Amino acid sequence: MTSVAKRADRANEDFTAAGPAAAVLIDGAGIPGAESICRHGVAWYAHRLGGALLSLLAPVSPLSPARSLTALLAEAIEQVTGDHRDTCDVADPISPSATVAVLRLSDDLLEYLVLGDSLVVLDRADEAPLVVSDPREVLISRSYEPAIEAAVKGSDEYHGLLRDLRAHRNRPGGFWVAKNDPRAADEAITGSRPISELTAAVLLSNGAGRIVDRFRLTDWPEVMAVLASSGPAEIIRRVRRAEARHAVASDDATITYCTHLGEV
Repeated sequence: MTSVAKRADRANEDFTAAGPAAAVLIDGAGIPGAESICRHGVAWYAHRLGGALLSLLAPVSPLSPARSLTALLAEAIEQVTGDHRDTCDVADPISPSATVAVLRLSDDLLEYLVLGDSLVVLDRADEAPLVVSDPREVLISRSYEPAIEAAVKGSDEYHGLLRDLRAHRNRPGGFWVAKNDPRAADEAITGSRPISELTAAVLLSNGAGRIVDRFRLTDWPEVMAVLASSGPAEIIRRVRRAEARHAVASDDATITYCTHLGEV
């Protein structure tokens, strides 16, 4: 695992952790200056949600039937919402939210879940990597990008555009993230693959996924090869170099790389 904050003076709003048979990555989102809405902040929300979800992913006993990943995510969202419902305006459009990526080993299958613009990539022995993504937020965000880039950062217009964008969140025809409504979990992208087909799997926040989808530095087979040879830190190092070269603001970047899947 490697997780690097966007800046040394800012809290890392990503979270990742793993247990014996599951891994979780949370990419927190919010608007700076929203402290009047939620006194805890985005990093708190991401870490709280990730911890709750990983705890729920731990098997109760070998005889307990496994609950679906969507059911566990819904419960984790409800838990964290309850943790700050009495002190914060959890329903406000700019209150903290997060995207989610999950892997879980279940018998001879590797299950996955993606909600929002985090990524799961499954490295397959005999085929190209399977990239699991949820493109809805990206597609909607692109329509706002020209106006947001033209607005003065921090201005009323800038914040108004961000509010309008986030108004599409967690509603039909929009995009879905973990926030205050556990029903958002039902909109996650889910599936599974036989472990025998896979050589490795990786979770990436969108700040790390930039290496392919924004900067086009390489493709997913090469990403998996670099992970195998040099580890997650090398991917993030290349992303940071590209951000500097193109004068693009850094984002929190997190990668959890899982190997030896059949040995757990």
